[in-house]
Amino acid sequence: MNYISLLNTVVTLFLLLAAGFFCRKKGLIDDGFSKKLSTLIVQLGQPMLIISSLLSLEYTAQNLKKGLIILSLSIGLHAFMGVAAYLTSRPFRDADERKIAEFATVFTNCGFIGFPILESLYGKDGLFCGAFYLIGFHLFIWTWGMFILSRGRDDIKLTPKKIFFNFGTVPSVIGLVLFVLPFRLPDFAGRFASYLAALCTPVSMLITGALLATGSLKKLFLNKGNYYAAFLKLIFMPALVCFALKALGLDSFYVVFGTVMAAMPSASIVTMFGEMYNINPGYASRLVGLTSILCTFTLPLAVMLGEFAAKL
Repeated sequence: MNYISLLNTVVTLFLLLAAGFFCRKKGLIDDGFSKKLSTLIVQLGQPMLIISSLLSLEYTAQNLKKGLIILSLSIGLHAFMGVAAYLTSRPFRDADERKIAEFATVFTNCGFIGFPILESLYGKDGLFCGAFYLIGFHLFIWTWGMFILSRGRDDIKLTPKKIFFNFGTVPSVIGLVLFVLPFRLPDFAGRFASYLAALCTPVSMLITGALLATGSLKKLFLNKGNYYAAFLKLIFMPALVCFALKALGLDSFYVVFGTVMAAMPSASIVTMFGEMYNINPGYASRLVGLTSILCTFTLPLAVMLGEFAAKL
């Protein structure tokens, strides 16, 4: 495993986070601009990230088989983490905090942060596998994720339209169709998708850093509940996933891959949904921000844990 490349990637992500914090403090990013950037990434950057990643490797029966295994792994892991998050979020007394903590534990930033990490570890093969993992992520976001948020709320409904037609599943289908086509797209089409996909990581980290600058650092770093949620997300869950995959007898690649994906910080969409449905958005942004900061220290440890377990 290329730990130097991983460390460089993690430090770069941290610096992008710090740059977002600085931009907000200097007035370069305000609430309106931040929301527009979020919309840009969700509706344009992320779909292109999925499509571009699915096109990163040429179609072969072996690649398709590997992608489908990753998709099955993603579905299984999200179901497993969903149950674990439901049980471990019980200590939160406030109903909204419990929802956000549970949601933030299940859904990781497996795209915007996950993709550069996977690329540093596995190259283009990592991006390809990450795209298939994202398909399962989006299936669960709009099913189990919405179920979590809808508890005790009549205004949040789970609908078939949201499940099958969203900014994650639609580009996944488009990318899969393009992947299995017997011909390759023109070079300019691939470049178009990759250029837009390249927006995702830097912009999403700038947004997260800007969100951190809007709240109290005291509330972020001195609240014990925040650290409990971060512990669940960054340490407990990756370790649980790691040993569960090892117990199932999976190949070492899938043990490490699953551990790495579980060790990513909470997804930025946690904050977006918190704002959209008025479910303690301040707490949501603190969890996303804190896990994004702490993952610079915990992520390399998760990779080492996965490799250690894979060799047992």
